Amino acid sequence: MSEPPAQGGEWRPIADQIAVNVKDFIDGVDALARGGGDETVPMLLLEVSQILLAGAQLGASRDVILPGNWEPEVGDDPDLDALRTGLSVRLAAVDEYAEVFDPYADTSCLPFRISDDIAALAADLIHGLKHYQAGRSLEALWWWQYSYFNHWGTHGGAALRALHAVIAHASLDCLPVYPRGALPPQTPPGTGGSTPRTPWGPPLGARRSVAGTERDGVQRS
Repeated sequence: MSEPPAQGGEWRPIADQIAVNVKDFIDGVDALARGGGDETVPMLLLEVSQILLAGAQLGASRDVILPGNWEPEVGDDPDLDALRTGLSVRLAAVDEYAEVFDPYADTSCLPFRISDDIAALAADLIHGLKHYQAGRSLEALWWWQYSYFNHWGTHGGAALRALHAVIAHASLDCLPVYPRGALPPQTPPGTGGSTPRTPWGPPLGARRSVAGTERDGVQRS
């Protein structure tokens, strides 16, 4: 802990690792905001999952303490309006969701937006990245850990749950379930048309299945 902040001492390896994760996340969500297409939700699920893994590593580490308990100035907060707006447009059908902010202290449901969550993550992560790029790896790691507990970990966890729900509904709700032995209604001959799709899900009829899996007497295929 006595090393100069620019060096980071024993904390430097994990700071380097988290910095790589942060850069990858920022680049990834920025690209999705500018044009994610049909892959926006599944790719956001991947991006948020990966940065939360980095956050979990910070959460499992012992507390990072700054010498003098003082944080140097890093400049103005980043302007993330374009990121937030781009994601809100691409997530219009699923952007808003309900979440319990604190399952222990406050169990009331609150309105959240995935686009706001991602922007909140990006703002906190960029703040720490400015420290890192200025050679202050210890300050960067302290900020990332502190804000993980205090802010971006909460928004990341909420966004992850919402994104998972979208993907799960798209995968599991795309086909009706028929009793065993019953045949689904047949498409009238000559109707043609393309195979219908669900948002961010596989084509209807192309859902992955587990052969022989039964639940509550219903065969899922």
